[in-house]
Amino acid sequence: MLDGPPGEPSATVRARVLAARERQLARQGKPNSELGGKEIEMHRTMESQARALLRGAMTRMAWSARSYYRVLKVARTIADLEGADVLTVAHVGEAIQYRRAFRMAGG
Repeated sequence: MLDGPPGEPSATVRARVLAARERQLARQGKPNSELGGKEIEMHRTMESQARALLRGAMTRMAWSARSYYRVLKVARTIADLEGADVLTVAHVGEAIQYRRAFRMAGG
């Protein structure tokens, strides 16, 4: 952190978060965190490579349906923060990493 580039100003991050939340409300009437399994499936347009990555992770890590939907919601939120309509490998990969880190931390 000492030698890295400076982080984004809080105001910039706040603006991006508010924009992402507005995207979610406009698309589905509620935040991604409140979507049920079938609801998130309706809003998960993704690249074929992203779908393959998600499917492979689910198999390798023996996820339950609940875990799958949690990762999908996080990936959708990451995409919303970028203003993207389609989930990419980068969005899904980042969400998978958060899931793995959470599990490793005992969650």
